[in-house]
Amino acid sequence: MLDRQYQILRRQKPWRDAFYYQKAEVLYQLTYVFCQRFLPAHGDRTVDQMIQAARSGKQNIIEGTEDGETSTEMYVKLLNVARSSLQELREDYRDYLLSRSLLIWDKNHPRYQSMQDFCYKNNKIDAYLPFFQKWSDEEMANTALTLCYQTDSMLNKALRNTEKEFVEQGGIKERMHAVRTKYRQDQDAELARLRQEVPILREEVSRLRFLLEKNGIQY
Repeated sequence: MLDRQYQILRRQKPWRDAFYYQKAEVLYQLTYVFCQRFLPAHGDRTVDQMIQAARSGKQNIIEGTEDGETSTEMYVKLLNVARSSLQELREDYRDYLLSRSLLIWDKNHPRYQSMQDFCYKNNKIDAYLPFFQKWSDEEMANTALTLCYQTDSMLNKALRNTEKEFVEQGGIKERMHAVRTKYRQDQDAELARLRQEVPILREEVSRLRFLLEKNGIQY
C-alpha cells in the first residue's frame, strides 16, 4: 500500500457521513411526501420541479464528492449545482406558503427556535419520518425552508474550505508534482545515507576479521 505521505488523491469524507448530504436526503424524502400530501397528483408542474430540485441537490453532492477525489474543479462545480437546486427548492416552498397565506416562521414566531434547534441537531431521516404524516403543510414547508438554509450554509463552508485547500496545495497536477518531487528527494536522501554507512560497515568488517584471526577462529 502506498504511504499516505505520497497520496495524491484528495482525502474526501464519505458522502454518506457528510451532514450536508444527510440533510439533503431528508429534504428529498420530505419533499416527496409533501408533494404527495398537499399538491395535486396531476396538472401541476410544481410537483415535478420540487422533487427534481430536491433530488438534484442530493445527487450532485454524491457525484461531486466522488469526482472530487481527482478533480477540485468538478467538486466545486457540482456542489454549487447542489446549492442552486436547493435554493430553487427553497423558493418553491416560499411560494407555496405565500400563495396560500400561510406563515413563514421568522425569529418572532413561537416555534421558530425549536424548529431551528431540531433541524440543527438532527441530520438523518429517522428523526423526521415520524412527523411526515403528522405535520401540516405549514409545518412541513417551514421545516423544509430551515433545512434548505442550514444545508446551504454547510455546503458553502465546505466550498470555502476547498478554496483554502486549493490555494495552499493546488489541484491534482500540483499534488502529483509535489508527491513525485518528495519521493525522489526521499530516495536520494536514503541513498546518501546508505553511501555514508558503507565505509563504516567495511571498517567494522575488517575489525571483526582481525579479531577472528587473532583468536584463531576460521570463518
